Amino acid sequence: MEANDCGPQGFPELKNDTFLRAAWGEETDYTPVWCMRQAGRYLPEFRETRAAQDFFSTCRSPETCCELTLQPLRRFPLDAAIIFSDILVVPQALGMEVTMVPGKGPSFPEPLREEQDLQRLRNPTTVASELGYVFQAITLTRQRLAGRVPLIGFAGAPWTLMTYMVEGGGSSTMAQAKRWLYQRPQASHQLLRILTDALVPYLVGQVAAGAQSMGSRRAGFSSCGTQAQ
Repeated sequence: MEANDCGPQGFPELKNDTFLRAAWGEETDYTPVWCMRQAGRYLPEFRETRAAQDFFSTCRSPETCCELTLQPLRRFPLDAAIIFSDILVVPQALGMEVTMVPGKGPSFPEPLREEQDLQRLRNPTTVASELGYVFQAITLTRQRLAGRVPLIGFAGAPWTLMTYMVEGGGSSTMAQAKRWLYQRPQASHQLLRILTDALVPYLVGQVAAGAQSMGSRRAGFSSCGTQAQ
């Protein structure tokens, strides 16, 4: 690749910026398309790749995350790629054990039950360094996309992560987490602050690694920032 074919960070020039222009509120020739679970079990090649190792081992492999991210684009004319990862790598980086149970989903064997459980969490300033494998996956994927479409990064919002950490897994009612808000307001604020302090450098790190749009998972998924290159 010639030097003048690369953007300011050394990445290939973006050829399709329709998704980014739509995110900026600009008029586009058509509505850009990407899918929430773009890399998923509907693809036989995804199932084959994932069969080799457990879920979070997959998340910790930059090469595998890159491959899973690219698979849907080989089949469909999508307008963006979204890095294969999981929002629960952040609680893991804070020192909590998280497993993916087949047929059930994520499970925390030792969720946060009492205020003193917050002492088990690592310093949030160490989270970004613990999640270097995500940054490596983003940089590798950005290079291999060769400018075809922009790359989306993401993280879970503080409240979303708190609900998992307190509930011990997914919940339709979030009853335990809501109880924390009412019965332990100070501890709730402390936990949300820990998560915020962990998430800010993590999101900044994703952009520095090459993510061109960032999303935060809460009730839905929203683009909260984009950059051109």
